[in-house]
Amino acid sequence: HDIKTCYQVTKIVLEETFYQLSNSNVQLEGIILKPNMILNGSESKIKNETKQVAEMTLSCLKENVPKEVPGIAFLSGGQNELEATRNLNEINKINDTKFIMTYSYGRALQQAALKFWSKDTSNISGTQDIFNHRANMCSLAAQGKWSEELEKK
Repeated sequence: HDIKTCYQVTKIVLEETFYQLSNSNVQLEGIILKPNMILNGSESKIKNETKQVAEMTLSCLKENVPKEVPGIAFLSGGQNELEATRNLNEINKINDTKFIMTYSYGRALQQAALKFWSKDTSNISGTQDIFNHRANMCSLAAQGKWSEELEKK
């Protein structure tokens, strides 16, 4: 699928989610939403452009998530670690909402450390260093303070 299809499907899912939460009298001030970013499907072979991902993701959230929701923790959704970090950073740079935008990454947080560790399971400190770097980069992106230069350090 393309990015526009992702937007439309995400919109439908968010509308239904908040309809059901409302019917169940859930206090939205006490939830954290864990959505996908708006992306082209991985099998579409269409390259995701960071600016477009950020703009469309933020637009979809602004249109479909009630303002009472305090936080949004993105899933990496198959993105590699750099894509997920870059996209989260751009979202936070343009975030003009009260939503706190952070991450709930699995693969994009652990992938590099697991790959390193699989080559030498005795090198625990090296594995921890790689994981700590990735966590630091994601934390910077959650503040809109990440950069390619920081990534290389």
